[in-house]
Amino acid sequence: MTVGACILGCSGTVLTGDERAFFAEARPWGFILFARNIGAPDQVRALTGALRDAVARADAPILVDQEGGRVQRLGPPHWRRYPAAGDFPRLRDLAAARDLVRLGARLMAHDLAAVGVDVNCLPVLDTPGAGAHGVIGDRAYAEDPDVVAVLGRAAAEGLIAGGVLPVVKHIPGHGRARADSHEVLPVVEASLDELSARDFVPFRALSDMPMGMTAHVRFAALDRRRPATLSRRTIRGAVRGAIGFEGLLISDDIGMKALSGPLEERARAARAAGCDVVLHGAGDLAGMREVAAGAGRLRGASARRARAALARRPRVPEPFDAPESRARFDAAFGGRFAA
Repeated sequence: MTVGACILGCSGTVLTGDERAFFAEARPWGFILFARNIGAPDQVRALTGALRDAVARADAPILVDQEGGRVQRLGPPHWRRYPAAGDFPRLRDLAAARDLVRLGARLMAHDLAAVGVDVNCLPVLDTPGAGAHGVIGDRAYAEDPDVVAVLGRAAAEGLIAGGVLPVVKHIPGHGRARADSHEVLPVVEASLDELSARDFVPFRALSDMPMGMTAHVRFAALDRRRPATLSRRTIRGAVRGAIGFEGLLISDDIGMKALSGPLEERARAARAAGCDVVLHGAGDLAGMREVAAGAGRLRGASARRARAALARRPRVPEPFDAPESRARFDAAFGGRFAA
C-alpha cells in the first residue's frame, strides 16, 4: 500500500484518538516534532513509537529541527544546549571548526536516536548577504559559501555517523532574503549568475545529500510569479538543474505565511512543482486533512527517492564514547554550552 506524500505534526506530547485514526487512514510518509511535543526523554520515546505504530511502519521517518542556538526543539533540562552554526567559525581555524561541527552533530545524533528521532533538519546551507533579514543570521555557518559548504558537510557527516539523516536547507538559498518567510514572501532580485556564484555553492557541494528542504523565496531570475516551493521552473532549473540535487525534496512548512491559499491547494501546487514530499507541522487535524488530500500518494520517482534516502541510514552507528565527546566539545567552548 502506498503512503501519503506528506510529513505531518501532532498536537501535543501524546497522540489523541482522532490523530491515531487519521494517521492510520492517511499513512503519511513521516512526522515532525516541535517544542510542544517535547517533554522528558521517556515521553518523546513513547511518542515516536506511537507515531510509527499509527502508520504500522517501523521505519517511518521522524524529523525535528535541532540546529542549536535559536532553533533547538530538545533542550534543557533534559538535553544539552548546542551552539548556533555561526559560533563555530569564530573558534580557531577552519579545520578545527570543521572537526567541532562534526562532533557537535554526532552528539546531537546521539541525543535524537535515543528517543526515536532519525532525521534532523540540518545543516542550514544558506549564505547570508548584506541587508538580509535576521531569520537566518547565526543559523548560517559563515558569509563565505565555501566555508558554509565545508562546515555543512561536517554537520551532515556527524549526523549520519550517529544514524540520523540530514536535511539540507533551504534550497536553493534563503541567505539573500530581506524578509522572514514565516511572515511574508521574500523576493530575491539577484541575477542567475549571482545566485550561482554564491547562493548555490554550498548546495551544489552537498548535492549528494539524501534530503533537502525548499526555500519559500521567490527568485525573480528563475520565476517572477512563484516561490521556489511552488515553482517548477525553480525546482527544475536550479534545484535539480544548476545545483544538481538528486535527493528527496521536502517542502518547507506549507503553513508559513510566505504561501497563500487553502492548504490543500498549496500542497497540490508544491507536488506539481516537483516537491517529493509536503511538510505541514502545525498539528491541527483539519489542516492535516487538507494537506494529505492535496499531497496525494508517494509514487514513481518520488517514491524511489524516498527509499534511497532512508537507505542512507547506517545499520549500526559508528563507535562513540558519549561522555568523552561531550567533555571534549565543552572544553572547546570553555563550558559555555555545558548542561
